[in-house]
Amino acid sequence: MARRTTRRRSWFFRTKQPHHVTWLIALALAILGVVGTRVHVRWVSSHTAWVMLAAYVVLAMGTVIDGL
Repeated sequence: MARRTTRRRSWFFRTKQPHHVTWLIALALAILGVVGTRVHVRWVSSHTAWVMLAAYVVLAMGTVIDGL
């Protein structure tokens, strides 16, 4: 007898756990963005919002794209 599989319809896509390297890159970008608000870091201090956004995008893409 064939086994029936049930689908969960909680999201229209499945999220995955990001790899350790992806998570560490996102963490490093986030820490660099926070440090850039307190201490003058050459390029980062003038672009802290973009660095924090990049950290979020890296982490978000790591949960959506398999193998990233």
